[in-house]
Amino acid sequence: MDVITSAFPILLEGLKVTLYIFVIAIILGFIIGLAVALLRLAPLKILNWVAKIYVDAIRGTPFIVQLFFIYFGINSLQIISLNNTTAGIITVAINAGAYFSEIIRAGIQSIDKGQTEAARSIGLTSVQSMRFVVLPQAFRRMLPTITNQSIISLKDTSLLSVIGIADLTQQGQIQASATFEAFKIWLIVGVIYFVVIYLLTILANFVERRFQLR
Repeated sequence: MDVITSAFPILLEGLKVTLYIFVIAIILGFIIGLAVALLRLAPLKILNWVAKIYVDAIRGTPFIVQLFFIYFGINSLQIISLNNTTAGIITVAINAGAYFSEIIRAGIQSIDKGQTEAARSIGLTSVQSMRFVVLPQAFRRMLPTITNQSIISLKDTSLLSVIGIADLTQQGQIQASATFEAFKIWLIVGVIYFVVIYLLTILANFVERRFQLR
């Protein structure tokens, strides 16, 4: 019990780092995903091609390889210098963005084209039609899938410990090595991750119900 009492505050500090990276990365990832989805749907073939290469490259390579490429590979060029936290946020955002883009694209394509035609007939521009008519309806449909992908991205943050980020997983490694109580420490870490993901799921379900009532 003493091990749990002493380790828990330290693990919570690691959790703060994990959530900090996760929240920023998911926001950036959604913005990236929306932009890429719109490029995939754009009439210009070159834009489709560029967006497809990005999506295929991210979905076709392991997350940890992307992390090493951004942190070690880009830093080795000495063009810019990324600290480990920045590299972690960028990697999670770029990775999530590729998956979000396909979710968003599918959501937009699921909306009947008659909705867009009706919006255009009352004088809305293409951008206004997308913003006020298509995206709100598409978002309701893709919210559960976005939640699932966000949970996957949260789990992926556990790999950021390999580049020295003092997140929940790395703090767990440190405490397990210091106390020689690996079973207890990793049990606590697992419970913390479970509680956070469970609360995220509850929040997403609440938001989904609110959208359905509108």
